[in-house]
Amino acid sequence: MDFSRLTAYLDYLPKLNVPGCDLAVYREHELIYRHQAGWRDAARTVPMRGDEAFLLYSATKVFTTCAAMQLVEQGKMKLDEPVSAYLPAYASLTVNDGDGVRPARTVMTIRHLMSMQSGLNYNGDTPAIEKVMKAHRQRATTRQIAEAKAEDPLDFDPGTDFQYSFSHDVLAAVIEVVSGQRFSAYLREHIWEPLGIHGMAMHINDELRQRLCALYSYDPRTYSLREQTQQEIDERFNPEFESGGGGLIGGVSDYIRFADALACGGQGPDGTRILSPETIQLWSANQLCPRGRRSFDGWHRVGYSYALGVRTRVDTRIGGPGALGEFGWDGAAGAWVMIDPSNRLSAFFGMHVLNYGYNYDVIHPTLRGLIYEGLRG
Repeated sequence: MDFSRLTAYLDYLPKLNVPGCDLAVYREHELIYRHQAGWRDAARTVPMRGDEAFLLYSATKVFTTCAAMQLVEQGKMKLDEPVSAYLPAYASLTVNDGDGVRPARTVMTIRHLMSMQSGLNYNGDTPAIEKVMKAHRQRATTRQIAEAKAEDPLDFDPGTDFQYSFSHDVLAAVIEVVSGQRFSAYLREHIWEPLGIHGMAMHINDELRQRLCALYSYDPRTYSLREQTQQEIDERFNPEFESGGGGLIGGVSDYIRFADALACGGQGPDGTRILSPETIQLWSANQLCPRGRRSFDGWHRVGYSYALGVRTRVDTRIGGPGALGEFGWDGAAGAWVMIDPSNRLSAFFGMHVLNYGYNYDVIHPTLRGLIYEGLRG
């Protein structure tokens, strides 16, 4: 193995509006590569050292859909059951149709939530959500917010298209109903503790605040970065709402333990199993209808389609090096996870810059390519 080109690329990223970053690569439960570059603070006085915490944003979704697949594997939930079986507010959905609203022609299922084919959107400022937040003094729960979202018309009939949305936040509410646990308590008991993950949380605490890497927003008009204030960060978190779509906070060392277990058939290094290989294969199988695939292609994840909450590699002839069946996702501040069961290979990359499309179009594919190149070196 020769990862020298990967190291050189990571060291170059601070010149490309990535002030600090951290990458870990595992194969067969063994750490085969780890490197940090840049700075953890905005003043650039403290080098990255590997214990940083990041707001994971949508990289949370891999945990959420893993939790859902555990419940499916246990027979406690079925992919093609109506969402309304768990959240009755979803029994009578409507759809925006031109200038009017009509009843939905299809039933929204758990599969639709997981594959982003539910018809939901990502608008969290609707009158229904504002009403429930006001009624609960800005402390509405995961389930209350999910049920309020059911009052809004869908953008299309469930199962007929792909649209990135609030779906996995609704899925977290379903997980709470099925398990009888708060969402974060479920993750802790069934994923984090079995895998020895101790540094993740759904809400900022003092320990995480001390480790939190400086968070930036990128301005494409001026090609510059602005550090997010602590108030801006804190305003993201309602202490009662646990976002299955983007609420987790954690570091590279913890996330890679999760990714490694999934790459190795759902089993941690000590033999603890969180999913079966068959369930992982189902989870990472393409789910998109033809129209949905065309919509997903607009995301420029070349060589990929979308599965049950994760991208999935369906074509290695395009998009650069990789393996069929490799899956994962990313986050709004640049986090990226790669899980390759065929090679029992996994990687997790942490960084902290919002609104930076270069992450997805260039940085993540380049990292993937250099990892596979390094394995051959």
